[in-house]
Amino acid sequence: MHTIFSEKHVLRDPQVEFDGGRLVPPWDSPARVEIVRRRIEEVRLGEILHPREHGLEPLLRIHTPDYLEFLATAHDAWHASGRSGEAIADVWPGRRMRGQPPRAIEGRLGYYTFSADTGIDAGTWDAATASVDVALTAAGRLLAGERAAFALCRPPGHHASRDLFGGYCFLNNAAIATQYMIDNGVSRAAILDVDFHHGNGTQDIFWERDDVLFASLHGDPRDAFPWFSGFADEIGAGPGEGYNLNIPLPPSTGFDTYAEALDHALSRIDDFGPDVLVVSLGVDIWEGDPLGFFDLESHELTEIGRRIARLARPTLFVMEGGYALETLGENVVNVLVGFEEGWPA
Repeated sequence: MHTIFSEKHVLRDPQVEFDGGRLVPPWDSPARVEIVRRRIEEVRLGEILHPREHGLEPLLRIHTPDYLEFLATAHDAWHASGRSGEAIADVWPGRRMRGQPPRAIEGRLGYYTFSADTGIDAGTWDAATASVDVALTAAGRLLAGERAAFALCRPPGHHASRDLFGGYCFLNNAAIATQYMIDNGVSRAAILDVDFHHGNGTQDIFWERDDVLFASLHGDPRDAFPWFSGFADEIGAGPGEGYNLNIPLPPSTGFDTYAEALDHALSRIDDFGPDVLVVSLGVDIWEGDPLGFFDLESHELTEIGRRIARLARPTLFVMEGGYALETLGENVVNVLVGFEEGWPA
């Protein structure tokens, strides 16, 4: 399995995030993907390749032009207004307030985000666009006939919707790669999100689509971020009704419960009959992750990869969350190795 990786991820290096009423060091750090990359090299999973640039057109297939313009200019606008440090929102349009984009940068920040855990630093735009190039280059490997590829993306993407960032996500790597493959000959695609947190952005993007099935296993939003998205009765709308599957799971979910939910999602995907499968791979489902509450052990993540492989469809893995640095590389690579082991002979 080829891995696509860009050194440009280090351009995004925020120093603080707002968490628990305090400014703390961010959980999403450059160390995350470096740890995964080293583990890939240790187990000799496959060659690590650099991405090629794809420009803005694939981004515009998913995100709105005004949102992309905002992301590209927000940090400069923040400093031009006399502020320093990272641009972090502190006000949002609430219910029954008029949702118009303000002129001032502090208002625009609140208009284009949903959470205060995610600031914009000087390198965010360049890192985010490079992360998209990683996903698109990996998608190109599938279009060329490979059975699997791993996009080692940072920043992650599944919380980013058409015009909102948050949860460390700015551009939806998985959604952009999925659309890119559809634009290049794939008739239908499935996205399986196994990150602990619901992929609210991906759901929003494909909410009214019947050519993309979105299936997500995640912590119950009554107990977990992003709080307001990921309930079982969210099934899509219009042409997309029935093409959105959410399986929220309770605290202390262990492997037996998780495996049953995964098998249900995989069965739905198999019935849908996609040409390709995109896996939003978050390993914050591990028992010791600081931002999750599941009880899955590292060796059990290998079995998750094996079960995904049984679908026997070209599969693009896209890196999302996972914040326990001591086991992050092992956990990510366990899924990928399990997939390689589980591919039907």
